[in-house]
Amino acid sequence: MKLAINTEKSLDFETCAEVFAVYRQQGRKIVLCNGVFDLLHPGHIAHLQAAKAMGDLLVVSLTATPYINRGPGRPIFSDELRLSSIAALACVDYVILTPAITALEVIEKVRPHIYCKGDEYAQTEKDVTHNIDKEIAQVRAYGGDIRYTQEITFSSTRLINNYLDVLPSELKNYASDFSQQYSFEQITNAVDAMQHLNVLVLGDIIIDEFVHCTVQGLTSKGRAPATRFVKKEQHLGGVFAIARHLSSFAKSVTLASAIGGEPDVHRLIANHINGSLHLNLQCAENYSTVTKRRYIEQQGTNKGYTQLFAINSMNEEGLIPEERQKLLDSWEKLLKNCDLVILADYGHGLIDASAIELIQNQAPFLALNCQTNSANYGYNLISKYQRADSFCIDEQEIRLAFSNRHGNREELLKRLQYHLGAQQGWLTLAAAGSLAIQANGEMQLTPAMTQQVKDTTGAGDAFFALASMSAKLDLPLRLGSFLGNLAGAIAANILGNEKPVEKARLLKFAKTICTF
Repeated sequence: MKLAINTEKSLDFETCAEVFAVYRQQGRKIVLCNGVFDLLHPGHIAHLQAAKAMGDLLVVSLTATPYINRGPGRPIFSDELRLSSIAALACVDYVILTPAITALEVIEKVRPHIYCKGDEYAQTEKDVTHNIDKEIAQVRAYGGDIRYTQEITFSSTRLINNYLDVLPSELKNYASDFSQQYSFEQITNAVDAMQHLNVLVLGDIIIDEFVHCTVQGLTSKGRAPATRFVKKEQHLGGVFAIARHLSSFAKSVTLASAIGGEPDVHRLIANHINGSLHLNLQCAENYSTVTKRRYIEQQGTNKGYTQLFAINSMNEEGLIPEERQKLLDSWEKLLKNCDLVILADYGHGLIDASAIELIQNQAPFLALNCQTNSANYGYNLISKYQRADSFCIDEQEIRLAFSNRHGNREELLKRLQYHLGAQQGWLTLAAAGSLAIQANGEMQLTPAMTQQVKDTTGAGDAFFALASMSAKLDLPLRLGSFLGNLAGAIAANILGNEKPVEKARLLKFAKTICTF
């Protein structure tokens, strides 16, 4: 039975291959364009008209919203609006919404004779995602080839940033000024410099468990919320999250810590770790891996998460003396073979006075985070440390450290920098961004890179990871703060530590913010 050609412009991604197979059998030349097309402009129209002239059939693939890595808040137009805008053009024969980050999947479906891109993609070495070369190879594997149009060029991102009210005024003014000081090439070079670092990550491993619920009301015989279970998921948190953030930036990342013997924890680690991360984990007897179970409900137009309540499971006594000495002996060897030590002290018993002494004495460059949370409130203060080359802390933590609830935060930051002898340090300020300091007293206030937040669980760890590498490389304070804030904004739009902040995603977000 001969398949009838679909006369509708919008095709389903899963079944569209059948349609194009018929066209190929008929000898029709298929041209494929792929992109976001967030703001349709004259450059897009000229590009698509030129692409149609190269063949008989023009297919336009649009990346679905969840797979667009241009930062929180993008695209500004919905999938439906972007599809209908492109489909309205007479030169376009078919549109497809593609549920993938790259064009590889839609190339496999369409198998075009020509894959058409704008001439700005001709220099493939400038592609921060490194996907263009893979896409070209796949097109050629199916007998097609790449062609570039040379039409008038506009930037959707530049038009959006300049003429649409999508960025808060403070961020827009900051980004416009920042882009005058640092080009995207300079930002890329700074991030590329991180690939020479050998990083050692020390601290508590935490398993973040999220139980998704919907609130039904209050129990009839009490005042507790009654909820309906939706699903459960587990993420690698604590120092595991930090190490995963680092793994796509640094030359090598070694994670050294202790875990219990729980089979589900071991399976989780085995299923989520690849060869880019070196593990040095001590499986200790009579020790339980810290698990934080959060009951959450998704709410609001931006699909943010509200925490209903939480249950923490941990062994507050920590390691027995024999296991602790074994761990410290292992760390002492690792400290001799790294450029940067990132210490995340979550205050759950792993980092004691002996560990602090060892790390402070032997770390070649020490980046420190000492966290206050519900399990250690008031007992895990950064002031117990005497040395750090860089640090990252939030406002509550610095006020607790100096028993100062209402004092000037700039003065508190100066006191902490002097106390630790740090070259650079950061005070994270949630929705207000961050305040940074360096040894000469210079301070830098950087706004948050987004006001759109889904979950803040891992945002501070992502900020800490990028800021620490920036400090080790002695990047300008403004540039290091920018990179840290980018990472935090990306992480704040991911539930927990489901996915790490990756290099390509951070650079694409940087380009979005700095295109004016």
